[in-house]
Amino acid sequence: MPTITTADCVDIYYKDWGSGPPVVFSHGWPLNADVWDGQLRLVAEHGFRGIAHDRRGHGRSDQPWGGNHMDRYADDLAELLETLDLRDVVLVGHSTGGGEIARYIGRHGTDRVAKAVLLGAVLPLMLRTDTNPGGLPRETFDRMRAAVTADRSRFYWDLSESFYGFDRPGAVVSEGVRHAFWLWSMQTGLKAAHDGVRQFSETDFRADLAAFTIPTFVAHGGDDRIVPVHLSAERTAELLPDATLKVYPGAPHGLVGAYQEAFDADLLAFLRE
Repeated sequence: MPTITTADCVDIYYKDWGSGPPVVFSHGWPLNADVWDGQLRLVAEHGFRGIAHDRRGHGRSDQPWGGNHMDRYADDLAELLETLDLRDVVLVGHSTGGGEIARYIGRHGTDRVAKAVLLGAVLPLMLRTDTNPGGLPRETFDRMRAAVTADRSRFYWDLSESFYGFDRPGAVVSEGVRHAFWLWSMQTGLKAAHDGVRQFSETDFRADLAAFTIPTFVAHGGDDRIVPVHLSAERTAELLPDATLKVYPGAPHGLVGAYQEAFDADLLAFLRE
């Protein structure tokens, strides 16, 4: 399997499809690079080079005890870009992956980056604090940690329903999509899964967003109950100097069905601009 080895001796798996200008995808919690296969194939078939990695602790990457935090996630991404010598990159991040690329830009700048796409991203801050009174209460995330610890298999299966909006009236349910979500999630180590909840919920990305100097497409499902749009994309777009915001009415957190088709078309259009 293609891997890079980080400065702290962790092997990070990645897939690398096609040739042309590079588009690098960062996945959400608690998934892996496979969730991006549709978009990797899409961009590779349209003249781009699609690259996606498994975050440390996830999928086929190593599962170290340490380093399961946003700064190290961003540094792992930096080492991937540097090892492959990628330049003029478009970074695409979903959910926690959006946080990963924001922290990458905050720590490493935009010298290698041409554009960014933030899809359902956990920005600027999910947790309710004195400076973020509209955020979600800590108890919400405490319950997630407890559920992951007690019976992560059951938790991931149940989460797949709301993640893709399959519990909404009239939804076309795909049991295959639910099983794939469960499988990808179960490939994540328990330590990384537990630590990841804190990283996507408590990390404050407002300073990272101030470092953006590039065109950014901010995309979000209007019926996202995992990362509500009013807490995230709407506020994120206001903090960026060159942002285009698109909210997909009725769409959930996870890409599926007509939502995926619409986003894929918009992604290609943004890449070609």
